[in-house]
Parts: sequence; structure tokens; C-alpha cells
Amino acid sequence: MIINRQNIADLFRGFQTSFQSGFAGVQAQWPLIATVVSSSTSEEHYAWLGKFPMLREWLGDRVIKQMATHDYTVKNRKFESTVGVERDEIEDDKMGVYKTIFEEMGRSAAVHPDTLVWALLAAAFTTPCYDGQYMVDTDHPVGIPGQTAITSVSNHGGGSGTAWFLADLSRPLKPLILQKRREYDFRTINDLNDSEVFKTDRFLCGVDGRLNVGFGFWQMLYGSKQTLDATAFDAARAAMRAFKSDEGQLLGVKPTHVIVPPSLESTAKSIFETQLINGGDSNTHFNAVKVVVADYLQ
Repeated sequence: MIINRQNIADLFRGFQTSFQSGFAGVQAQWPLIATVVSSSTSEEHYAWLGKFPMLREWLGDRVIKQMATHDYTVKNRKFESTVGVERDEIEDDKMGVYKTIFEEMGRSAAVHPDTLVWALLAAAFTTPCYDGQYMVDTDHPVGIPGQTAITSVSNHGGGSGTAWFLADLSRPLKPLILQKRREYDFRTINDLNDSEVFKTDRFLCGVDGRLNVGFGFWQMLYGSKQTLDATAFDAARAAMRAFKSDEGQLLGVKPTHVIVPPSLESTAKSIFETQLINGGDSNTHFNAVKVVVADYLQ
């Protein structure tokens, strides 16, 4: 290929198209469990997390609820991937592989939030949420200091096996938060007169984004390392249905999904997607929840 401004511009537009093709071809899983929150600074404070302002009958003046303020902060992080394109390879027409490379770069950018979201979910047993306890824990404090008794509530099923989760994904705020400061952006250095190209005889293409993940309401999630079976599921569901606000009112949590790693796919589907069991008996847990097999959950 003759190296000139027009040919280089056309070539890199093709790289952009390949990137977009790879990005658009991904069916991400993270929107199932994470709510997108737009960020406008280096970090976001979620002091409002944990506030469940339930309605009451209006008698006399309004009652201003004095809810606890939490110090939960999610700091944005930067991520990038960069590929060098040698000028000699362009001149020698060795560009066939780059279409695949940039399609893969687009795919990697599209699934990147999945790798962050599901890794955080896997760490829910050892990572604090807004109330200072681990997201999945045995002693979340519930109550209003100075106004109501503080009780300890568990969303942890115990056990020591492979982790699985029960979640209510019907609410506006899901168990996890995907905080976006800057969308993934594909950029290039392809000017023949650019100092980087002049020094290295190499063009650059890359993608970068700025974001992070955090936890939302622990009340929307229940984690267990017990053997996944009907008994463990019933216990987890009953616990979630009993969750109350700090004011003592039932939250109406209704588990909608069971989330499992690929290693528990067959087990989960046999419990929740099989109509008949034991040679013909009706399965009372059929379609009790939807099964989510999270590709990036271990």
C-alpha cells in the first residue's frame, strides 16, 4: 500500500468499523444485576444508600425521617488497551489480521463491565457495602439509631462450597452499581507527522474508558455457599421475603433470579427449569426464579 494521508485515513476508518462490529456483537450480562449510575467527578458518594422511605398515613404535619447517612464511596478507575500498527506492515500489505484484532478489541471493551461486575459479586462475601458490613454477611444492622432498636439481619446462607446468589432484580436499584465516568472510546494516532509516528515508525490504536463498580442495596441479594438444592433455596427465599426497612416495615423483597457460575448450571436448571421430577411428580420449584448462568462468575 502506498503510504499517504488518504490511504491511512481510509485504513483506520476500517479499523474503527471493525472495532464497532466487535463491540456491537456482544450480549452483555451485567445489565441484569447492575444499575448504571452516571459519574461527573473522580468519585461518587452514596450517602443515600440504605434509605427506604416507606409511606405512612398523613396525620398532622409531615414526619421527616431521620435516616442514617452512610459513607460509601466508589472511585473511578481508568482502563485501556492499545495496539501498535507498524508502518512497514502497511506498506507490505500485511493488514489482514488487523480486522480480527480490532474486532476482538471491540468485543473486549463490550464485555469489560461484565468482568468487573461479576468479579465484585464473587467478592461479596469479603467486600464491604454501604453499611460497613460485607455485602453478604450475617450481621447487617437494621434500625434507626436513637429511635428504634438495632437488630442484626443476615443475607448469608453459610456453607463452604461453590457460591450462588438469589436476587431481586425487579427494583430500579439493583444489587450492584456500574458507575460510568467516561464511555469506552476508540482512538488512533495515524498522522504521518505525529511525533510518536516519527520516532517509532508505528501508528497506534486503542480503547480506553473510565468507570468502576460498587454495591447497591444488600437487601436485594442473598449469597450462599451451601449445596444448591430446594431446601437451601427455600431458606434463602424466606429470609429475603422477611427483610424490613430501618422503620420495621416489610420491604416486599421478592427474589426473581438465581445466579450461578457455569459449574452450577446443570444443578440450577434441574431445580428451576424441570417441570417433572422423581419419575413424574410436579416440581413445585419450576419457574420459581429465572436462572442466570454468569459467564464471568467463579
